[in-house]
Amino acid sequence: MKNNTEEKKKENQIAIEKKRKKEQYVVTEMIALYCRKNHKNVDKQNGLCPECEELATYAAARSEHCPRMEEKTFCANCKIHCYKPEMRERIRVVMRFSGPRMLLYHPILAIWHLITTIKEKRGTK
Repeated sequence: MKNNTEEKKKENQIAIEKKRKKEQYVVTEMIALYCRKNHKNVDKQNGLCPECEELATYAAARSEHCPRMEEKTFCANCKIHCYKPEMRERIRVVMRFSGPRMLLYHPILAIWHLITTIKEKRGTK
């Protein structure tokens, strides 16, 4: 029985880490889209200007230390707001701009996000 519990715990940790990486990927893609369309001083190596690179690094760090990763779907739906007010406003601007455009640039991610949001509102997983 102990092995079964440990195995489930390990599987859960793997699932949480996979979810965390996907969230980080989606946020980074949204920041990159925003940066490409709004900023001219883009670094050729990583595709982000210094301000957007700072925001992407900050968002990844918040995700890395998120205590509610297991339960929440997206940061916007979380009861804990761990972003500093300035960074929270910056990420909101990015999300407002990139969200609708994700359907054109990353349609699979956009559809996944829509389905996940609908499921959360219905209370199913």
